[in-house]
Amino acid sequence: ANHPDTFLSSVQIGITLVGILTGIFSGEKFTGDIELWLETIPTLAPYKGILATSIVVVAITYFTLVLGELLPKRIGLSNPETIAKRVAGPMRIISLITFPFIWLLSKSTWVLVKLLGIKSNENQVTEEEIKAIISEGTEQGTIEEAEQEIIERVFHLGDRTITSLMTHRSDIEWVSLQQTVGEMKAAMSEMIHTVYPVCDGSIDNIKGVISVKDILKADEQLLVKDIMKPAMYVPENNSAYVVLERFKQTKIHHCFIVNEYGSIEGMITLNDILEAIVGDIPQQDEVNYEIVQRADGSYLVDAQISFFDFLAYFDHEDWMPEGEQEFDTLAGFVLHKLEKIPATGDLFSWRGYQFEIIDMDNHRIDKILVTIEKAPD
Repeated sequence: ANHPDTFLSSVQIGITLVGILTGIFSGEKFTGDIELWLETIPTLAPYKGILATSIVVVAITYFTLVLGELLPKRIGLSNPETIAKRVAGPMRIISLITFPFIWLLSKSTWVLVKLLGIKSNENQVTEEEIKAIISEGTEQGTIEEAEQEIIERVFHLGDRTITSLMTHRSDIEWVSLQQTVGEMKAAMSEMIHTVYPVCDGSIDNIKGVISVKDILKADEQLLVKDIMKPAMYVPENNSAYVVLERFKQTKIHHCFIVNEYGSIEGMITLNDILEAIVGDIPQQDEVNYEIVQRADGSYLVDAQISFFDFLAYFDHEDWMPEGEQEFDTLAGFVLHKLEKIPATGDLFSWRGYQFEIIDMDNHRIDKILVTIEKAPD
């Protein structure tokens, strides 16, 4: 296992020697016997040499492929670990016997490669190869479907932008800088989050953050600004893994995303990243964007759902554009395709799916009806 080149060279030497010896002895022995038999057939006697050689070549090739290549490989693949243990000892002996030849072959190959100027590249396992192995393991039952889904989501997470994971600024609930702790405690029953930004007039003017835990421990006469903590910011071009590493380093599990102009784009938490890996984790009283299948087979979809989650619902995560894209939500995708602010009733088709605008909230797309027109490619 530690020296695959030695092992493969030993195998190749053995195969080559068997082929040469088979050709020498069978060519002389069997060809002569077949020629004698062909002489008894008057019509074939003039061609006995060519026919005998052809028959021997075809027969040797057939048995070499079946008995020397296909059958051993099939046996090895059926139970690789057991077979490997059984042949390890004999192969070790063969490799020791053939070591001088292996050394000569390796050095000769190395010299030729250098003369030709060929640069050796180490074999790299690609993401697609890993996915194929995982998929095969799932089909064979050695890997659970849930495990496969999580592994594939981990790979997809690296391709997603943090803006596709965040809570958009329009959906962020914030508290005023001038509110008192007592007012916050009075509204505690309506609070569904554990952390809130503290703002001075608007979401673009964040002064800090406050947690429910801090509110419960503080005196009711204090102002929110007296107990708030500094807010953490990250640029919108950070990847999810960079933000995750930032969470680990700072031990702060929430931050705000800013664009190149310094404006707040949204808020992302550790829970958002975990949901991207393990799937949606609904929380009590949390507003979730839904996909509802109707009786006629169509789907009523909240337009603000993440475009990745929308594709994942239909098992088409591979349709997610790679790299940066101009949208993060299904609504953004619709705007990207229509290239205008849509009106109720506007529709278009994409990859066998029809998208129809069902409800608009001023200039904001609220509901979309998705109908499967045909089996997607």
